[in-house]
Amino acid sequence: MASYPDVLKVTQALGGPRILREKVSTVADLERAVGKGLPFAALKYVVRHFPERQQTRVQQIVVPRSTLQRREEEGRLRPAESERLERIARLATLAEQVWESAEEGQRFLTSPHPLLENQPPLDFAATDLGTRRVEDLLWKLEHSLPV
Repeated sequence: MASYPDVLKVTQALGGPRILREKVSTVADLERAVGKGLPFAALKYVVRHFPERQQTRVQQIVVPRSTLQRREEEGRLRPAESERLERIARLATLAEQVWESAEEGQRFLTSPHPLLENQPPLDFAATDLGTRRVEDLLWKLEHSLPV
């Protein structure tokens, strides 16, 4: 059932061509960009779009606090960090689509959910399997299927 949300919307959630410094219009393009490491500016862009009280949590999912300053100086995330950032952008895009509102999508991602052990869905973006659980829940909500 799960499919990839609109890649152009995910790309926009990462800051678009201005931040990514390349044209990303397919999943393959995004995969290449993530594999090279996304610009650190993409992390700052994504973080800015979360409520202030959640911004530190978003950063910590992507990059350990002890590494954050080093990545900022380097100007680029490592591929594994880029993957985590892409997962957050993908979940944010999908949540916005399902809830038809950026604010409601953010609220969903940052509020404890009973079907996710009362943890915020955002916390599941740290792993691929966790992200799949949240995506599955969102797709079921989108298609009015039992959760």
